[in-house]
Amino acid sequence: MIRARTLIALLVAVVAAAALPAIGAEVLGLRGPAPLNEAKPAAPIANDVNNDRRMVRNYPEQPPVIPHAIRGYEVTLNANRCLTCHGRQFTEQSQAPMISITHFMDRDDQILATVSARRYFCTQCHAPQTDAKPLVENRFQDIDTLVQRERAGAPPRSAR
Repeated sequence: MIRARTLIALLVAVVAAAALPAIGAEVLGLRGPAPLNEAKPAAPIANDVNNDRRMVRNYPEQPPVIPHAIRGYEVTLNANRCLTCHGRQFTEQSQAPMISITHFMDRDDQILATVSARRYFCTQCHAPQTDAKPLVENRFQDIDTLVQRERAGAPPRSAR
């Protein structure tokens, strides 16, 4: 038993050491080159995307992103501002998409008359978008792009 634990500890140490950058290589975090004991001014808050255009989803069952500003929206136990437009009784006048039928299901998939408590706090799943620059390079490709590339016989972008 001791040998197995020692072997596992050694393996973890080797993997961790391999993941570290080469000695002398500079690793910059989100703070940039500022030392930890130095106060650095916060970056400005990015602007909300506020164009009300539906965005393409990257994978099946992805919750839609929020294409408008929600700063100041009240979503509490007693009030949910999102439902004033997206609630089924308001969609005709607001022209906002109605919330999915899944939001009216309880954990046993029984349909409820009102929004389920587990789906009431919208920003648990739905995220507002900003015009912020990405913090790291993103080469994400949605599944449709990957399938099209495979059908065309092209290798995936990450393999090029």
